[in-house]
Amino acid sequence: MHSPFAPLDGRPVSPRIRRVGSFAELLATPFANGVNALCWERTLPGDYAEVVGLLGHGDGEAITELDEERLLALPVGPAGRVAVDCMLADLRRLREHDLDPALNCIHGYPRDEEAGVVATDVFSYHADRAPVAAATWLCTYFGPPSEGLPNEDACRRIDLPETRAALLREFGGADDAGFATYLSEACYDLHYAPAEGARPYGFGVGSLWRIAVEHPDCPVPPCVHRAPATAPGQRRLLLIG
Repeated sequence: MHSPFAPLDGRPVSPRIRRVGSFAELLATPFANGVNALCWERTLPGDYAEVVGLLGHGDGEAITELDEERLLALPVGPAGRVAVDCMLADLRRLREHDLDPALNCIHGYPRDEEAGVVATDVFSYHADRAPVAAATWLCTYFGPPSEGLPNEDACRRIDLPETRAALLREFGGADDAGFATYLSEACYDLHYAPAEGARPYGFGVGSLWRIAVEHPDCPVPPCVHRAPATAPGQRRLLLIG
């Protein structure tokens, strides 16, 4: 699953994905004709496992944000230094274009404290939303990569009759504009269930992605994705912007 576009069931991947050949092309290619996930496929050099090992266990924090100073201070060997340089180069690329990426060492994601009608943590298939034109940037350098789900294989959980009925009971009102506002404010409308026979795909390790976000002017549906399931103690290095 470390190669991008690898469907988890071995069948052909989604036509919603498009490969590009450079960062400049990744930045400039518009979302159009239903394509909502752009990938600059890369095999990066360097020893990212060494970097993760030197970062420790996060002092009890689920997510440790890494800055340039901390990365450059790590006592890495030559291959680890190459890995650090590759990650810093990506951060600089994005910041040069007025983006605000974060590089995180993830020890574990927070889960919903209570089992609600609709799970809203990052392990649930979801789309991102913004009030203005935007996109989400993702790259997994180490650990299990993110997963995508073609829109044709996804159904909004709020559109499932039993789920909608349960949410209406929770809301305590009619299925009207107020209910729609309630769903939006709780982000319930951004979470999806896989359809029967769905074909999720892996984002791969090392590849840089730009995926569509739901916003008023987006010409395509938002890209549905999620964080991968991880084993206890399993860590990830993830760029997100």
